[in-house]
Amino acid sequence: MSDTNWWKGTCKGRTGLIPSNYVAEQAESIDNPLHEAAKRGNLSWLRECLDNRVGVNGLDKAGSTALYWACHGGHKDIVEVLLTQPNIELNQQNKLGDTALHAAAWKGYVDIVEMLLAKEARTDLRNNEKKLAFDMATNAACASLLKKKKGQDIMRTLSNAEEYLDDEDSD
Repeated sequence: MSDTNWWKGTCKGRTGLIPSNYVAEQAESIDNPLHEAAKRGNLSWLRECLDNRVGVNGLDKAGSTALYWACHGGHKDIVEVLLTQPNIELNQQNKLGDTALHAAAWKGYVDIVEMLLAKEARTDLRNNEKKLAFDMATNAACASLLKKKKGQDIMRTLSNAEEYLDDEDSD
């Protein structure tokens, strides 16, 4: 606002001058900028938030994380960036008990479900309606991935039990 007749503005990556009579000044406060970037799929804004050390696991009023909103919106590029953050909380449940995996399964985003499972997102968490992410899957591909992962977890638990029993027998 160096000149009262013209404002500098940026829209869709382009910066230019806007006549001041085209602009209404409005002070909008954004409580959770990282969440907003994730919801909108705005990668440059998300990176700016991360560069400015905005907490990656912060919760909004619904108890949701930015990762939850990125998964809910199907923003694969945002999810990829968030999953590279150290100490990202994959399994945070919001006030409804839903996790990022619940959201991705419910929305049918197979590629995002795959990414979350590759990072070891838990498949055994139930929401407030006692539903697993598997129960919320809206397409066969998501359901298949979640069922396969659940089967692997059961096999891993059984094999760990067998190893324990083998150790006991060897004494």
